[in-house]
Order: sequence, then C-alpha cells, then structure tokens
Amino acid sequence: MKQKKIIALLLYCVSTNPFASLYDSCKSNSTREHTYYVSSDNDNKSPDGSISNPWKRINTAIGRASDNSLVLVKPGVYKEKIKIKRHFDKGITVRSQIPYQAKITENQRVLAFLEHASNIELEGFEISHIDEFSRPLLIHMDAGGSNKVRNITLRNNIIHDSYNNDLLKINYGVEDIKIICNIFYNQGNSDEHIDVNSAKNITIKNNIFFNDFQKSGRRYTKKSSSFITVKDSDGDLDRLLGSEKIFINGNIFLNWQGSHGFGFVLVGEDGKPYYEAHDIHVFNNLFLGNSSYSMRSPFGVKGAKDVYFYNNTISGDLPSNAYAIRVNREGENLTPENIVLHNNIWSDNTGTMGQGKYEDSNDFSDTLYTHIGSFTLDGNLYWNGENDIPSSIFDKVNYNDDPRSTIKDPHLPSPDNITTPAWDPTKSKFSDGSFDIEQVFNNLISKYAIPQQPVESISISKPASNDIFNNKRPKKAHVGAFQ
Repeated sequence: MKQKKIIALLLYCVSTNPFASLYDSCKSNSTREHTYYVSSDNDNKSPDGSISNPWKRINTAIGRASDNSLVLVKPGVYKEKIKIKRHFDKGITVRSQIPYQAKITENQRVLAFLEHASNIELEGFEISHIDEFSRPLLIHMDAGGSNKVRNITLRNNIIHDSYNNDLLKINYGVEDIKIICNIFYNQGNSDEHIDVNSAKNITIKNNIFFNDFQKSGRRYTKKSSSFITVKDSDGDLDRLLGSEKIFINGNIFLNWQGSHGFGFVLVGEDGKPYYEAHDIHVFNNLFLGNSSYSMRSPFGVKGAKDVYFYNNTISGDLPSNAYAIRVNREGENLTPENIVLHNNIWSDNTGTMGQGKYEDSNDFSDTLYTHIGSFTLDGNLYWNGENDIPSSIFDKVNYNDDPRSTIKDPHLPSPDNITTPAWDPTKSKFSDGSFDIEQVFNNLISKYAIPQQPVESISISKPASNDIFNNKRPKKAHVGAFQ
C-alpha cells in the first residue's frame, strides 16, 4: 500500500506541477510586430495577406511577409513545395492557426531551407509525403557549404511518412538549429528520421520518435535505419570537419521497426578517415524496448570522439545484439576516443539483456579492443531481472568497469502494450487518445520513466543540470532521465 501511495504522489506531482511538463518548449515565446494570414480556401485573385483577404499559399506568405512577422495558416491541406531562401533580421514565425489542422504535403520534397534562410520558426503543422510514389526526402536544411542557413526552429509539428529517404536532413554546413517538441515516425527505406550530416550546434529536444508503418498503411520492410544519425559524409568541403556540438536531449524513442543493423541513435556511419562527429551530447532521453523486432544496439558510435551519453533511461526487453552500446570502426575510421557513459539506467526486467534474433546469449556491449580507445563508465545503474549483468572477455566495455555501479531493480514499469501515438486527422487526436504532443510526451514519461522506488547515484561524474521534464536536479546526482 505504501508503494502505491508513493507512485500516486509522483504521478500527481507530474500532472499538477507547472514545471513538470514540457513547460514552454511546445509553445513559441516569440512576439511579432505584424500578423498575416494564409487560407487554402481563398480564391481572390488579389490577396493581401490580411485576415479578410489571406494569401492562398504558404510560399507566397514567406516571400512577401515583412520582417518580424507572424504568419497564421488557417486549417486546410496545402499541396506545396515550399522553398525558403530569405534571411530575416528579426525573424519570422509561420504557425498553424490551430495546431496540426494545417497540413503541408507533396509528392516531392515538401519543405526546404536553402541559400540565406535564417531566423525562421515553423510551428504546429502536419507534414508528410502524399503517397508511395513521392520522392525524395520530406524536409531539407542545406547550407550549400556556407554558414548562412541558420537559426531555424521546428516546433510542435507532426512529421511523418517519407516514402523515400529521410524525414529531416540537416546538412552541408547548417548551424544553430532547434528541433523541439515534434513527433517523428515512418521514414523511407535505408534512411533516418533525422540525418545530421556535417552540421554544427544542433539541438534535438523533447521530441518523440517511433515507427508504426502499419498505421500508415505501409508494409514493414525491415530496411529503415536509425532514428537519429550524426555524421559527416563530405569532409571539410563545407568548412566543418565532423558534425559538432550536437545536443540530443530529453527525447523519447520507442517501437523499433528498422533494420537489424541499426538502432535508435547512431554517431558516425560512413567509414571516413576523420572523426565524423565530436562534442556530441546524448542525455535525459527515454529509450523504450516495447518492440519484438531486433536492433543492433540502441546507441552506437563509429569513428567519432568526445561522445557523452548520460542520464538516459533504457528500459524494457529491447531485443538486440548489445543492450547498451556498440562502438566500432568501419572502413577508414579512426579509433573512437573519449566515449563517456555515466548516470544512466539500463534496466531489462525480463532478464534477457542484449539477447535478440541474432544473439543467443545476453550481451551488454559490443566493443572490441581494437575498435575503441579511451572510455569512461561511471555511476550507472544496471538491472537484468533476476539474472546477472552480462560481461564478456572479448569486449572492452563491461559493467564491472564502472567503479560506482549500482545493481538494483529501479522498479520501472514494463513498456509493454504501448499504443503508438500516430496522428488521426479524422478525429483530430493521436491514437493514444492525446490531443497534442505535450500530452503524448507527458503520458509516456509518467507511465514509463518514473522509478517506483527512488534510486540515487554516487557518481562523481557531472549530471545533467535538469531532467527530461526540465526540472532542476538537486546537487546530489540521480541516475536516469527523470528526477
């Protein structure tokens, strides 16, 4: 009875504390001097962007709106190939007037930020391809090797179903991007939800990533790649040698349906003779093993350095070749260096940690001695049901390398039978019953991220200052994503 009261109190705090939520991340705080309107229903041949005579196309509004403006897009379907090339000194916000009721779609690239596109916020849209014949990717940010595509925010959007290539590609010198409080699902074969390729200072925060191809009437092909990949395919042709300062913070990953060779997050991919990524921070994320499909490992590093993985919660069965991490060299890769993992929870209550379709025995990491250089494992919590935490003499990284490890049941609820939150436009709500992304996020955290018994870490490693809800952590570090 006492334990039930503790759980009820925790859930009550999450639901009533105004700071224990996505706070303002799902809502733009920007204020603008001018307001313009767009409506797909306006057939007036001389629109002026006013509320009574709105522009018909989003492209037109972005091309004609003055600096420091808010563009409100009325409900409707907008079949457009939107290309944004303008620089705004003070900025522009393009917002669906009613969240998710304005849909942008095409059978080609739907949205592109190119040339001088900068200081732009896009908020509250549903964005997808039309059908299986759509080509190529869905959303593209491409600086063409310069640093002029920058200061772009995608916030509170439903981004789904690219039938070819990525949902979002950020590449070729793009800088200072924020991807906040969106839902991503169902990329193309052999591609990602987000592909960060030779970019700098990218924040991916409080998003939800999953796949459910069946809910979109698509066939599960077992060919899609990682949900997020960070790499550099083109060397220093765009001023940057390796993606850098990438912050993957406070996201939720679930319902794996991809290729067995990939996982939720991959740093480095293309076997290049330089470090494809450095100064990478992956923290406060919730990784849920609710799928029966096998993956390689939820987190992977190839040919990268200075990679920091901390205060994450990995929970559930998660069939895989390695439950925690795979670090390896591929092609001409340099040896990965300074891979740091601290204050995480790895909890498989089924006792099958790292056992999947292609791995008969339990396995914590895949880190061959010749494939990884320096690493730090400190202050993490490990739980494998009633079974031992797996360890291998062939792997360089094992749980017993952690000088301040905790082996204890965190009593995390098992992430079974999750209803994936696909968007249903006919009902104007998500399939889990939520009406907005913030509600989806809060529900998943309250159900699956909260240990039913408090667990502290004695790690001396510096924790994330805030948790997945942006609650400030106390001076004594706690493990996992939720404080």
